[in-house]
Amino acid sequence: MTDLWLVDAFTDVPFRGNPAGVCWLDRTVPDDWMQSLAMEMNQAETAFLLREQDELRLRWFTPASEVDLCGHATLASAHFLWATGRLQPDRVARFRTRSGLLTAAPAPDGSITLDFPATPPAPAEPPAGLLTALGTPAGEVWSNRKPQADYLIRLDDAALVLALEPDFAALRRVDARGVIVTAPGNRPGVDFVSRFFAPRFGIDEDPVTGSAHCTLAPFWAARLGRTTLTGYQASRRGGTVHTRLIGDRVELTGRAVTVLRGTIDLPA
Repeated sequence: MTDLWLVDAFTDVPFRGNPAGVCWLDRTVPDDWMQSLAMEMNQAETAFLLREQDELRLRWFTPASEVDLCGHATLASAHFLWATGRLQPDRVARFRTRSGLLTAAPAPDGSITLDFPATPPAPAEPPAGLLTALGTPAGEVWSNRKPQADYLIRLDDAALVLALEPDFAALRRVDARGVIVTAPGNRPGVDFVSRFFAPRFGIDEDPVTGSAHCTLAPFWAARLGRTTLTGYQASRRGGTVHTRLIGDRVELTGRAVTVLRGTIDLPA
């Protein structure tokens, strides 16, 4: 029997931000068991942690498949490690992942800062049906062109982003990990707003997407002339991500709160 928690990330208020399952593994388990548990949890991501000597192996699964990078479930995993005492509260969490070494550092104010790779986008031709599926007739189109690529569509007004009602069945046919839609911020203290859709990976709309901010941070830094920015992901739950661009890395800062503590039997 092992710990299985539900943690809301990029928020300090329960039932806001982005929920992630966090499962502690005391031994290796089959990939199909992890995928089945992620489907059972039915969250945007379920994270699996396994101690390997002095480091931690971290993997992320949506209800449909494993992914290369996830911000909110990494934030949730770090919160879990400190809350359970598996890592001392002043120690930096070091994770070995499919995207290399990632770290999470605690701050005295309770926030957590992730060190992630930047994935700056480049101009791209929209795939057939993308803009129609989003319900927007126009917009700048970019892509970060990583192995699990995201498209980024820039609109002129935050109100347009908030008003989108995508056709998820049509979006599911677009060959991409997900679609980021963004616009300049619409209130003081918010530099840009965004929404993120990933129906091909079992997530129609992700509440707050840390990995998308690895693309949004360099995109907006180039336009606003500042490397430290605040983004608000305008999903129904909503969440704030503070970003800082440092060369080819991005720091993502937010908070997390435990919602559920439970246990699960590992497979024999």
